[in-house]
Order: sequence, then structure tokens, then C-alpha cells
Amino acid sequence: MSRPSALKRKQPDSSSPSESLTEHEKIVYSVIRSKQDMGIWTRDMKKEANLPDNLVGKSIKSLQAKNLIKEVVNVQSKGRKHYMAAEFEPSKELTGGDWYSNGTLDKDYITCVKDGYAKIIYQLKVATLEGISDEVKKSGIFKTSFTKQQIEEILRVLVLDKRVMAVKSTGMGEFGSFPVGKVCYKSASKGGSKREPKVGTMASIPCGVCPRISQCTPDGIISPRTCVYFTKWLDF
Repeated sequence: MSRPSALKRKQPDSSSPSESLTEHEKIVYSVIRSKQDMGIWTRDMKKEANLPDNLVGKSIKSLQAKNLIKEVVNVQSKGRKHYMAAEFEPSKELTGGDWYSNGTLDKDYITCVKDGYAKIIYQLKVATLEGISDEVKKSGIFKTSFTKQQIEEILRVLVLDKRVMAVKSTGMGEFGSFPVGKVCYKSASKGGSKREPKVGTMASIPCGVCPRISQCTPDGIISPRTCVYFTKWLDF
């Protein structure tokens, strides 16, 4: 009579590489895995593992051979060897986010993003950061979504490139739907192209640099109606 299968001795799971690790490898692997998507620098790893350098180095090679860990690029410290458990994907703090590809600044992608945003702003005529963000999402021109911080970075670069102007709303005319003092963006060039600068009076609107813009209201003491600089600009 054969013994019930439930009583049979359980065979070791040879399919799991972590089952065949030495004590030193287990310590190193545990330290690396505990850092999850942030990974760890070899110098810090040696401190936490509290093992001789040669044993740490040997363990790393063995763990890599067993595909339990991987070396990843840290854009903030490219000269340092950084390791992570194979089951995790590097965090944006390590990779640099969407602006980087394989640890290198993706200039082509950044140019594409800048062109896309410049075109959207040109089509909107005047828009706030939130309005631009919503329009980009609706357009579907990018597969990835951008955080508020990333959009601010894009707009800042477009302003520095003089492709877009950042101006504060006067609450009048084309700014009628925006609160007075709200930062708005509008194209400074034809079609959002950096090659065809648009020469016009909007490039020198005084409201954009006025220190009293937050106190300016259509019927207030400080008002576009009574502002000599605004009147001169309209007459230009």
C-alpha cells in the first residue's frame, strides 16, 4: 500500500534561485531587496551588509548571474554602481523621469514636447497652466501624462526660449475670463514656431511686469482704465 501523496517528503524547490544562496549572498540580497525601487549604492550596501569587500563583490556577481539583482543607472550619480532587486523598476528619482532615456537626457523627446506645448498654446491664444494641461490631455498627442511640476518646467523653458510669453491677466479683453493677476501664457511666435518670431505690441505689455498687478481691478483705484502705461501700450 502506497503512502498518501500528502505525506510524501517535499522536494526542494530548485526552480527558485534564491533557495540556493550562500549565507553571504542572502545578506547582500536582503539589503538590496529592502531598498525596493530606490536600489542602493555599493558603498552603502557594504556598510549595511557588514561584510568584507571581497565577499560583497563576489555575492553581487553571483546574484547578477542568477538574475536576482540588476545594475541600474542613477542619473544623479552616474559614476557610482547602483544595484536593485530584479523584481523592481527604478524610481523616477533614479532614472530622471520622462526626460531621460537609459540614464541620458533625451533631447529629441524634450524638443518634441516643447513643440507640442508651443502649438497648443498658439491654438488656445491665451491660457493658464491648468488650461494648457487640460488641452494637452484632450489632444492625446502624448502617451505619457505630465505632472504639474513638469508642465511648469516646460513652460519655463518655452518662456526662456522666447517662444511663449508669461503675462498676468488684466481681467480685460482677451484676459476677460481669467482673474486679475492670474499668470497666463500666450504664443510669442507664429504657430508656436521658434523660427518665426511674432513682432507686435503684446511682447511689451506692461501688465506682465507691473508690481501692482495683484491690486489691479477693472473698477478699482488701480485699474487698466486709469493706467497711463496701459493706455500708452494700447495706443502703440
